[in-house]
Amino acid sequence: MTVELETCGLGLVLGGRPVLQDLSLRIGRGWTAIVGPNGAGKSSLLRALAGLLPAASGQVLCDGRPIASWPGRDRAQRIAWLAQAGPAGELGGDLDVAETVALGRIARRGLAGARNTAELAEDRAAIARAMALTECTAWATRPLQALSGGERQRVLLARVLATEAPMLLLDEPTTHLDAPHQVALARLFRRLAPDHGVVTVLHDLPIALHADRVLLLQRGRLVADAAPTDPALHRALEQVFDQAVRVGATANGAQVSLALDD
Repeated sequence: MTVELETCGLGLVLGGRPVLQDLSLRIGRGWTAIVGPNGAGKSSLLRALAGLLPAASGQVLCDGRPIASWPGRDRAQRIAWLAQAGPAGELGGDLDVAETVALGRIARRGLAGARNTAELAEDRAAIARAMALTECTAWATRPLQALSGGERQRVLLARVLATEAPMLLLDEPTTHLDAPHQVALARLFRRLAPDHGVVTVLHDLPIALHADRVLLLQRGRLVADAAPTDPALHRALEQVFDQAVRVGATANGAQVSLALDD
């Protein structure tokens, strides 16, 4: 199954304030990174793509149909969403790691769970794959509350992967992760990209510039939609971030540095 999301003149208003304005784009397979300053509308766009925020104008389509018209379970089988990491107390209750990852299978089975041994075997295999991909298999029986922030983030990503949804919407998935695991996550996104849509809101520009496509938002508007090697995108990033960063092409793509010497 493949999924295509599309926004057509999308506008969002939160608390009486416009947060997205006249935004039109189409997202299918591949890794798409959404970047921009604080308050640019990045997380709001992701929530709208997931069908969690109603449009004030325009619309969001999933495979050509208004996203609100999809039954909840059908939508959950197509689109998986990872929220920004919150405090540990908001997550998991008394569940252990394996139980937390298993919640991702509700999108496939509903609350009743597997109906036969074949479905149970499929669920166990999907959970094991998701935990292996996020390197959290060794913690399977540990309580979620006993993990560090970075460890919890990997478990929550495994829960998303366990859904086996073809479209993954991930809001700041690298939060709390150290550099080796940020790199591992970026490599995972690249592995998933040929068969999935992977849409990530990122503050980490060096990671974002390894995506297949970068969407740059500023004050609720899309100001760039380009490959990470595009010089026009580099100049737009520098401008939007008030010349606080320098972006340049390298043999392996693009490099970001802070403009500390200016």
